[in-house]
Amino acid sequence: MSKGWCKLFRVISLVLALFLSLGASEALDAFKAKDYTKAFKLYKQRADSGDTSAQSALSYLYANGLGVAQDRAKSIEYLTLAADGGLSSAQYDLGMFYLRGDSGVSKDLAKAHDYLTKASDGGNIEAKYNLALMYYNGDGVNPDINKAATLLEEAAKLNHPLAKANIGKILAQQLKFEDAIKWLEINASEGDSSSYFPLAQLYIELEDFKSAKKWAYKALETKEQEARLLIKEHNLDSY
Repeated sequence: MSKGWCKLFRVISLVLALFLSLGASEALDAFKAKDYTKAFKLYKQRADSGDTSAQSALSYLYANGLGVAQDRAKSIEYLTLAADGGLSSAQYDLGMFYLRGDSGVSKDLAKAHDYLTKASDGGNIEAKYNLALMYYNGDGVNPDINKAATLLEEAAKLNHPLAKANIGKILAQQLKFEDAIKWLEINASEGDSSSYFPLAQLYIELEDFKSAKKWAYKALETKEQEARLLIKEHNLDSY
């Protein structure tokens, strides 16, 4: 829940904006002041009138027993209302619960895929990354490296660290060598030494042996012994 928590209090409706923003501010102020009973009452009023952000906040309060007795079933009930109402952070949280089978829900990969897809379509970066893993590993869906790569690259472009670290390797598997090199060189420039040896291999595929030599020797500096074999096998010292 914590990953989506920072987004719970954004005012997302322009209809009756003044009224809604005042209500959200009062609930948030109560929460910050640790007056959870008041916060619960205010969020409950808004949640029951259909406000998805309040529904997600109420889910958090139920999950943690803040201002109300802890009730995981109620927490999931309100999180589902928020998710079905279109709140991306709630869709992501609920999707991950179904993916892992925790927080009071049974593992359900079909529901996980459904909610993570909705969250991903709504721009949720974590949903894009985890949905990419589902397609790559074939978790509840047919394995699809093309969909995995598309989602992973979308997440990488939004600066998701794990997506950035892996997209180059996935693109290399698709034989998209130039695109893979682009991402791996970004990783290398940011200090990821594990990208050195794959870069050397990819440049060999493109018959750019001078660049391959550069990255092979950088890989050798990290004690990647296969780099020594690569240098010898392709006679890189002659370039």
